[in-house]
Amino acid sequence: MAKIIIIGAGGVGRVVTQKCAQLSSVFSEIILASRTLKKCDDIAIMVKAKYEKVKISTAQVDADDENQLVNLFEKKRPFLVINVALPYQDLTIMEACLKTDVHYLDTANYEPLEEAKYGYHWQWAFKERFKKAGLMAVLGCGFDPGVTSIFTAYAAKHHFDELHYLDIVDCNGGDHGNAFATNFNSEINIREVMQKGKFYEKGSWKETAPHEISRIINYPNIGPKKSYLINHEELESLVKNFPTLRRARFWMTFGDEYLTYLRVIQNIGMAGIEPISFQGNQIIPLQFLSVVLPDPVSLAENYEGETSIGCRISGLKNGCPRTYYIYNNCDHRAAYLETGAHGISYTTGVPAALGAKMMITGKWSGTGVFNVETFDPDPFLEDLSKNGLIWHEILDQNLEMD
Repeated sequence: MAKIIIIGAGGVGRVVTQKCAQLSSVFSEIILASRTLKKCDDIAIMVKAKYEKVKISTAQVDADDENQLVNLFEKKRPFLVINVALPYQDLTIMEACLKTDVHYLDTANYEPLEEAKYGYHWQWAFKERFKKAGLMAVLGCGFDPGVTSIFTAYAAKHHFDELHYLDIVDCNGGDHGNAFATNFNSEINIREVMQKGKFYEKGSWKETAPHEISRIINYPNIGPKKSYLINHEELESLVKNFPTLRRARFWMTFGDEYLTYLRVIQNIGMAGIEPISFQGNQIIPLQFLSVVLPDPVSLAENYEGETSIGCRISGLKNGCPRTYYIYNNCDHRAAYLETGAHGISYTTGVPAALGAKMMITGKWSGTGVFNVETFDPDPFLEDLSKNGLIWHEILDQNLEMD
Protein backbone atom coordinates (compact mmCIF):
# COMPACT_ATOMS: atom_id res chain seq x y z
CA MET A 1 0.00 0.00 0.00
CA ALA A 2 1.16 3.52 -0.72
CA LYS A 3 0.23 7.15 -0.22
CA ILE A 4 -0.26 9.18 -3.39
CA ILE A 5 -0.83 12.78 -4.40
CA ILE A 6 -3.11 13.50 -7.36
CA ILE A 7 -2.56 16.92 -8.90
CA GLY A 8 -5.54 18.19 -10.88
CA ALA A 9 -9.22 18.36 -9.95
CA GLY A 10 -10.96 18.48 -13.32
CA GLY A 11 -12.89 15.63 -14.90
CA VAL A 12 -9.87 13.35 -15.14
CA GLY A 13 -8.85 14.08 -11.54
CA ARG A 14 -12.38 13.19 -10.49
CA VAL A 15 -12.11 9.78 -12.16
CA VAL A 16 -8.57 9.03 -10.96
CA THR A 17 -9.52 9.84 -7.37
CA GLN A 18 -12.52 7.51 -7.44
CA LYS A 19 -10.65 4.68 -9.12
CA CYS A 20 -7.86 4.93 -6.56
CA ALA A 21 -10.49 4.95 -3.78
CA GLN A 22 -11.94 1.74 -5.23
CA LEU A 23 -8.48 0.16 -5.00
CA SER A 24 -7.98 0.82 -1.29
CA SER A 25 -5.80 -2.29 -0.91
CA VAL A 26 -3.24 -0.51 -3.12
CA PHE A 27 -3.71 3.17 -2.28
CA SER A 28 -3.52 3.66 1.47
CA GLU A 29 -4.06 7.43 1.37
CA ILE A 30 -5.06 9.92 -1.30
CA ILE A 31 -4.20 13.62 -1.27
CA LEU A 32 -5.99 15.58 -3.99
CA ALA A 33 -4.40 18.93 -4.81
CA SER A 34 -4.98 21.72 -7.30
CA ARG A 35 -4.92 25.49 -7.61
CA THR A 36 -8.62 25.65 -6.67
CA LEU A 37 -9.15 24.02 -3.29
CA LYS A 38 -12.94 23.98 -3.58
CA LYS A 39 -12.78 21.66 -6.58
CA CYS A 40 -10.68 19.25 -4.55
CA ASP A 41 -13.00 19.48 -1.55
CA ASP A 42 -16.07 18.80 -3.68
CA ILE A 43 -14.50 15.65 -5.12
CA ALA A 44 -13.28 14.51 -1.71
CA ILE A 45 -16.75 14.90 -0.17
CA MET A 46 -18.27 12.86 -2.98
CA VAL A 47 -15.61 10.14 -2.70
CA LYS A 48 -15.96 9.86 1.08
CA ALA A 49 -19.71 9.45 0.71
CA LYS A 50 -19.26 6.60 -1.77
CA TYR A 51 -16.23 4.89 -0.22
CA GLU A 52 -16.41 5.22 3.54
CA LYS A 53 -13.09 3.51 4.26
CA VAL A 54 -11.02 5.72 1.99
CA LYS A 55 -8.47 8.03 3.58
CA ILE A 56 -8.54 11.22 1.55
CA SER A 57 -7.53 14.83 2.12
CA THR A 58 -7.09 17.92 -0.01
CA ALA A 59 -4.51 20.65 -0.51
CA GLN A 60 -4.13 23.86 -2.46
CA VAL A 61 -1.08 24.07 -4.72
CA ASP A 62 -0.03 26.08 -7.75
CA ALA A 63 1.59 23.47 -10.01
CA ASP A 64 3.48 26.24 -11.82
CA ASP A 65 5.33 26.99 -8.58
CA GLU A 66 8.10 24.48 -7.88
CA ASN A 67 8.57 25.69 -4.30
CA GLN A 68 4.91 25.13 -3.48
CA LEU A 69 5.11 21.63 -4.94
CA VAL A 70 8.27 20.82 -3.00
CA ASN A 71 6.70 22.05 0.23
CA LEU A 72 3.59 19.94 -0.36
CA PHE A 73 5.58 16.81 -1.20
CA GLU A 74 7.88 17.26 1.80
CA LYS A 75 4.90 17.72 4.10
CA LYS A 76 2.89 14.76 2.80
CA ARG A 77 5.74 12.40 1.79
CA PRO A 78 3.89 10.46 -0.93
CA PHE A 79 5.30 7.44 -2.75
CA LEU A 80 3.97 8.72 -6.06
CA VAL A 81 2.49 11.78 -7.74
CA ILE A 82 -0.19 11.30 -10.40
CA ASN A 83 -0.08 14.41 -12.58
CA VAL A 84 -3.40 15.16 -14.28
CA ALA A 85 -2.83 18.91 -14.29
CA LEU A 86 -1.94 20.86 -17.47
CA PRO A 87 0.84 19.66 -19.82
CA TYR A 88 2.60 22.99 -19.27
CA GLN A 89 3.26 21.90 -15.68
CA ASP A 90 4.89 18.51 -16.30
CA LEU A 91 8.49 19.67 -15.97
CA THR A 92 7.85 21.67 -12.81
CA ILE A 93 6.23 18.67 -11.15
CA MET A 94 9.04 16.36 -12.30
CA GLU A 95 11.61 18.75 -10.83
CA ALA A 96 9.74 18.78 -7.52
CA CYS A 97 9.62 14.96 -7.52
CA LEU A 98 13.38 14.78 -7.97
CA LYS A 99 13.94 17.17 -5.07
CA THR A 100 11.70 15.19 -2.71
CA ASP A 101 12.36 11.55 -3.71
CA VAL A 102 8.89 10.94 -5.18
CA HIS A 103 7.92 8.77 -8.17
CA TYR A 104 5.98 10.37 -11.04
CA LEU A 105 3.23 9.49 -13.54
CA ASP A 106 1.37 11.65 -16.07
CA THR A 107 -1.17 11.27 -18.89
CA ALA A 108 0.11 13.74 -21.51
CA ASN A 109 3.53 14.94 -22.59
CA TYR A 110 4.94 18.36 -21.88
CA GLU A 111 3.91 21.33 -24.02
CA PRO A 112 5.61 24.71 -23.70
CA LEU A 113 3.13 27.42 -22.81
CA GLU A 114 4.37 29.75 -25.53
CA GLU A 115 4.23 27.24 -28.40
CA ALA A 116 1.65 24.64 -29.43
CA LYS A 117 4.09 21.80 -29.93
CA TYR A 118 4.27 18.17 -28.86
CA GLY A 119 7.55 16.55 -27.94
CA TYR A 120 8.85 14.01 -25.45
CA HIS A 121 12.43 15.23 -25.62
CA TRP A 122 11.95 17.65 -22.71
CA GLN A 123 10.87 14.80 -20.44
CA TRP A 124 13.21 12.18 -21.87
CA ALA A 125 16.02 14.57 -20.88
CA PHE A 126 15.18 13.74 -17.23
CA LYS A 127 16.06 10.06 -17.70
CA GLU A 128 19.52 10.03 -16.14
CA ARG A 129 18.50 12.27 -13.26
CA PHE A 130 15.58 9.99 -12.33
CA LYS A 131 17.79 6.94 -12.75
CA LYS A 132 20.50 8.39 -10.51
CA ALA A 133 17.89 9.27 -7.88
CA GLY A 134 16.48 5.73 -7.96
CA LEU A 135 13.10 7.06 -9.09
CA MET A 136 10.64 6.08 -11.77
CA ALA A 137 8.77 8.47 -14.08
CA VAL A 138 6.04 7.04 -16.32
CA LEU A 139 4.89 9.22 -19.20
CA GLY A 140 1.58 9.27 -21.05
CA CYS A 141 -0.52 6.82 -19.05
CA GLY A 142 -3.97 7.95 -20.18
CA PHE A 143 -5.82 6.36 -23.08
CA ASP A 144 -4.22 8.01 -26.08
CA PRO A 145 -1.44 8.27 -25.21
CA GLY A 146 -1.44 5.36 -22.79
CA VAL A 147 -3.71 2.44 -23.53
CA THR A 148 -3.13 2.80 -27.28
CA SER A 149 0.60 2.39 -26.66
CA ILE A 150 -0.03 -0.62 -24.41
CA PHE A 151 -2.35 -2.09 -27.05
CA THR A 152 0.56 -1.80 -29.49
CA ALA A 153 2.93 -3.52 -27.07
CA TYR A 154 0.37 -6.29 -26.52
CA ALA A 155 0.06 -6.82 -30.27
CA ALA A 156 3.85 -6.98 -30.62
CA LYS A 157 4.14 -9.48 -27.75
CA HIS A 158 1.32 -11.85 -28.71
CA HIS A 159 0.44 -11.48 -32.38
CA PHE A 160 3.37 -10.19 -34.44
CA ASP A 161 7.03 -10.80 -35.09
CA GLU A 162 7.20 -7.47 -36.93
CA LEU A 163 4.86 -4.47 -36.77
CA HIS A 164 4.73 -2.69 -40.12
CA TYR A 165 1.70 -0.37 -40.19
CA LEU A 166 -0.02 1.26 -37.21
CA ASP A 167 -3.15 3.39 -37.32
CA ILE A 168 -4.49 4.67 -34.01
CA VAL A 169 -8.17 5.52 -34.50
CA ASP A 170 -10.12 7.69 -32.05
CA CYS A 171 -13.83 8.32 -32.39
CA ASN A 172 -16.08 10.22 -30.03
CA GLY A 173 -19.52 9.16 -31.18
CA GLY A 174 -21.23 10.98 -28.32
CA ASP A 175 -23.39 14.09 -28.12
CA HIS A 176 -23.45 16.51 -25.16
CA GLY A 177 -26.16 18.80 -26.57
CA ASN A 178 -24.06 21.99 -26.69
CA ALA A 179 -23.47 23.95 -29.88
CA PHE A 180 -19.71 23.97 -29.21
CA ALA A 181 -17.67 22.71 -26.28
CA THR A 182 -14.43 20.84 -25.69
CA ASN A 183 -14.23 17.55 -23.81
CA PHE A 184 -11.22 18.56 -21.74
CA ASN A 185 -9.33 21.78 -21.03
CA SER A 186 -10.34 23.94 -23.97
CA GLU A 187 -6.99 25.67 -24.28
CA ILE A 188 -5.15 22.35 -24.63
CA ASN A 189 -7.89 20.81 -26.79
CA ILE A 190 -8.00 23.64 -29.33
CA ARG A 191 -4.21 23.89 -29.52
CA GLU A 192 -4.05 20.15 -30.17
CA VAL A 193 -6.54 19.91 -33.01
CA MET A 194 -5.43 23.09 -34.81
CA GLN A 195 -1.83 21.90 -35.23
CA LYS A 196 -0.46 20.67 -38.52
CA GLY A 197 -0.99 16.97 -39.17
CA LYS A 198 2.03 14.72 -38.78
CA PHE A 199 2.75 11.05 -39.40
CA TYR A 200 5.71 8.69 -39.74
CA GLU A 201 6.50 6.89 -42.99
CA LYS A 202 9.59 5.15 -44.38
CA GLY A 203 11.94 6.41 -41.72
CA SER A 204 10.93 10.07 -41.66
CA TRP A 205 8.19 12.40 -40.44
CA LYS A 206 5.72 13.94 -42.88
CA GLU A 207 3.66 17.08 -42.21
CA THR A 208 0.25 18.05 -43.60
CA ALA A 209 -1.92 21.11 -43.29
CA PRO A 210 -4.43 20.90 -40.41
CA HIS A 211 -7.26 18.49 -41.35
CA GLU A 212 -5.89 18.14 -44.89
CA ILE A 213 -6.20 14.33 -44.95
CA SER A 214 -9.41 12.58 -43.99
CA ARG A 215 -11.22 9.33 -44.61
CA ILE A 216 -14.32 7.45 -43.51
CA ILE A 217 -13.53 4.85 -40.85
CA ASN A 218 -16.06 2.35 -39.53
CA TYR A 219 -16.08 2.20 -35.71
CA PRO A 220 -17.66 -0.67 -33.70
CA ASN A 221 -21.19 0.12 -32.40
CA ILE A 222 -20.91 3.62 -33.88
CA GLY A 223 -20.60 3.16 -37.61
CA PRO A 224 -18.78 5.15 -40.29
CA LYS A 225 -17.35 8.50 -39.25
CA LYS A 226 -15.18 11.03 -41.06
CA SER A 227 -11.76 10.88 -39.42
CA TYR A 228 -8.84 13.26 -39.80
CA LEU A 229 -5.12 12.60 -39.71
CA ILE A 230 -3.64 14.68 -36.90
CA ASN A 231 -0.39 14.91 -34.97
CA HIS A 232 -0.47 12.96 -31.70
CA GLU A 233 2.25 12.45 -29.15
CA GLU A 234 2.42 8.67 -28.74
CA LEU A 235 3.57 8.23 -32.34
CA GLU A 236 6.95 9.70 -31.38
CA SER A 237 7.70 7.07 -28.75
CA LEU A 238 6.07 4.16 -30.59
CA VAL A 239 8.22 4.48 -33.71
CA LYS A 240 11.25 4.67 -31.43
CA ASN A 241 10.34 1.60 -29.41
CA PHE A 242 9.02 -0.47 -32.34
CA PRO A 243 11.63 0.18 -35.03
CA THR A 244 10.10 -2.25 -37.57
CA LEU A 245 7.20 0.19 -38.07
CA ARG A 246 7.12 1.47 -41.62
CA ARG A 247 4.24 3.87 -41.05
CA ALA A 248 2.41 5.20 -37.99
CA ARG A 249 -0.60 7.53 -38.09
CA PHE A 250 -3.25 8.90 -35.76
CA TRP A 251 -6.87 9.55 -36.79
CA MET A 252 -9.57 11.43 -34.88
CA THR A 253 -13.20 12.18 -35.69
CA PHE A 254 -14.52 15.74 -35.86
CA GLY A 255 -17.95 16.84 -36.99
CA ASP A 256 -18.27 19.46 -39.74
CA GLU A 257 -19.90 21.94 -37.36
CA TYR A 258 -17.15 21.49 -34.78
CA LEU A 259 -14.47 22.18 -37.39
CA THR A 260 -16.37 25.25 -38.60
CA TYR A 261 -16.35 26.66 -35.08
CA LEU A 262 -12.63 25.94 -34.78
CA ARG A 263 -11.84 27.70 -38.02
CA VAL A 264 -13.89 30.73 -37.04
CA ILE A 265 -12.13 30.83 -33.65
CA GLN A 266 -8.78 30.74 -35.41
CA ASN A 267 -9.70 33.21 -38.15
CA ILE A 268 -10.90 35.87 -35.69
CA GLY A 269 -7.79 35.51 -33.55
CA MET A 270 -9.35 33.81 -30.51
CA ALA A 271 -6.99 30.81 -30.82
CA GLY A 272 -3.98 33.08 -30.28
CA ILE A 273 -1.47 32.17 -27.58
CA GLU A 274 0.49 35.44 -27.70
CA PRO A 275 -0.48 38.10 -25.13
CA ILE A 276 -2.52 41.08 -26.34
CA SER A 277 -3.44 44.30 -24.54
CA PHE A 278 -7.09 44.65 -23.49
CA GLN A 279 -8.22 47.63 -21.42
CA GLY A 280 -4.76 48.04 -19.98
CA ASN A 281 -4.30 44.36 -19.17
CA GLN A 282 -2.33 41.64 -20.92
CA ILE A 283 -4.51 38.67 -21.85
CA ILE A 284 -4.04 35.56 -23.99
CA PRO A 285 -7.03 35.16 -26.33
CA LEU A 286 -7.20 31.37 -26.10
CA GLN A 287 -7.13 31.50 -22.30
CA PHE A 288 -9.94 34.06 -22.32
CA LEU A 289 -11.95 31.85 -24.67
CA SER A 290 -11.56 28.91 -22.30
CA VAL A 291 -13.28 30.94 -19.59
CA VAL A 292 -16.42 31.60 -21.64
CA LEU A 293 -16.79 28.10 -23.11
CA PRO A 294 -18.71 25.43 -21.14
CA ASP A 295 -16.73 23.76 -18.36
CA PRO A 296 -15.84 20.28 -19.72
CA VAL A 297 -16.95 18.73 -16.42
CA SER A 298 -20.44 20.19 -16.92
CA LEU A 299 -20.93 18.21 -20.15
CA ALA A 300 -21.07 14.84 -18.41
CA GLU A 301 -24.66 14.82 -17.15
CA ASN A 302 -26.23 15.07 -20.60
CA TYR A 303 -23.65 13.13 -22.60
CA GLU A 304 -24.99 10.21 -24.64
CA GLY A 305 -23.26 7.77 -26.99
CA GLU A 306 -19.88 6.06 -26.99
CA THR A 307 -16.22 6.58 -27.64
CA SER A 308 -14.27 4.03 -29.65
CA ILE A 309 -10.48 4.11 -29.52
CA GLY A 310 -8.06 1.47 -30.72
CA CYS A 311 -5.13 0.37 -32.84
CA ARG A 312 -5.30 -1.13 -36.32
CA ILE A 313 -2.06 -2.93 -37.03
CA SER A 314 -0.59 -5.01 -39.82
CA GLY A 315 2.69 -6.85 -40.05
CA LEU A 316 4.19 -10.33 -40.06
CA LYS A 317 3.79 -13.43 -37.90
CA ASN A 318 5.88 -16.51 -38.76
CA GLY A 319 6.65 -14.91 -42.10
CA CYS A 320 2.98 -14.47 -43.04
CA PRO A 321 0.99 -11.21 -43.32
CA ARG A 322 -1.39 -10.50 -40.46
CA THR A 323 -3.88 -7.80 -39.52
CA TYR A 324 -5.11 -6.99 -36.03
CA TYR A 325 -7.53 -4.56 -34.41
CA ILE A 326 -7.63 -3.98 -30.66
CA TYR A 327 -10.01 -1.41 -29.20
CA ASN A 328 -12.25 -0.23 -26.37
CA ASN A 329 -15.70 1.36 -26.52
CA CYS A 330 -16.73 3.48 -23.56
CA ASP A 331 -20.30 4.58 -22.89
CA HIS A 332 -20.59 8.20 -21.75
CA ARG A 333 -23.73 7.56 -19.71
CA ALA A 334 -22.23 4.58 -17.89
CA ALA A 335 -19.11 6.60 -17.09
CA TYR A 336 -21.26 9.40 -15.69
CA LEU A 337 -23.37 7.09 -13.53
CA GLU A 338 -20.24 5.59 -11.99
CA THR A 339 -18.06 8.68 -11.56
CA GLY A 340 -19.99 11.81 -12.51
CA ALA A 341 -17.61 12.30 -15.45
CA HIS A 342 -18.05 11.72 -19.19
CA GLY A 343 -16.32 9.04 -21.22
CA ILE A 344 -13.38 11.20 -22.31
CA SER A 345 -12.38 11.84 -18.69
CA TYR A 346 -13.14 8.23 -17.77
CA THR A 347 -10.94 6.72 -20.48
CA THR A 348 -8.05 8.93 -19.36
CA GLY A 349 -8.52 8.61 -15.61
CA VAL A 350 -8.89 4.83 -15.31
CA PRO A 351 -5.53 4.08 -17.01
CA ALA A 352 -3.77 6.68 -14.85
CA ALA A 353 -4.99 4.97 -11.68
CA LEU A 354 -4.04 1.54 -13.00
CA GLY A 355 -0.60 2.71 -14.11
CA ALA A 356 -0.01 3.97 -10.57
CA LYS A 357 -1.13 0.57 -9.29
CA MET A 358 1.40 -1.14 -11.61
CA MET A 359 4.17 1.02 -10.14
CA ILE A 360 3.16 0.50 -6.52
CA THR A 361 2.78 -3.27 -6.86
CA GLY A 362 6.02 -3.65 -8.81
CA LYS A 363 4.37 -5.00 -11.96
CA TRP A 364 6.10 -2.10 -13.69
CA SER A 365 9.54 -1.39 -12.31
CA GLY A 366 12.79 0.36 -13.08
CA THR A 367 14.55 3.66 -12.56
CA GLY A 368 14.53 6.46 -15.09
CA VAL A 369 11.90 7.83 -17.48
CA PHE A 370 9.64 5.40 -19.34
CA ASN A 371 6.87 5.39 -21.91
CA VAL A 372 4.21 2.83 -21.10
CA GLU A 373 4.81 0.57 -24.11
CA THR A 374 8.18 -0.45 -22.66
CA PHE A 375 6.47 -2.42 -19.85
CA ASP A 376 4.76 -5.81 -19.88
CA PRO A 377 1.25 -5.03 -21.19
CA ASP A 378 -0.44 -8.14 -19.78
CA PRO A 379 -1.05 -7.20 -16.12
CA PHE A 380 -2.24 -3.73 -17.07
CA LEU A 381 -4.70 -4.93 -19.69
CA GLU A 382 -5.99 -7.60 -17.33
CA ASP A 383 -6.77 -4.87 -14.81
CA LEU A 384 -8.20 -2.56 -17.46
CA SER A 385 -11.08 -4.91 -18.27
CA LYS A 386 -11.75 -5.44 -14.56
CA ASN A 387 -12.00 -1.71 -13.93
CA GLY A 388 -14.52 -0.47 -16.45
CA LEU A 389 -12.72 -0.46 -19.80
CA ILE A 390 -13.28 -3.79 -21.51
CA TRP A 391 -11.18 -4.24 -24.63
CA HIS A 392 -11.72 -6.39 -27.70
CA GLU A 393 -9.50 -7.78 -30.45
CA ILE A 394 -10.13 -8.84 -34.05
CA LEU A 395 -7.51 -10.88 -35.88
CA ASP A 396 -6.96 -11.23 -39.62
CA GLN A 397 -9.90 -9.24 -40.99
CA ASN A 398 -10.02 -6.37 -43.47
CA LEU A 399 -9.16 -3.18 -41.58
CA GLU A 400 -10.22 -0.81 -44.36
CA MET A 401 -6.95 1.14 -44.14
CA ASP A 402 -4.45 1.52 -46.96
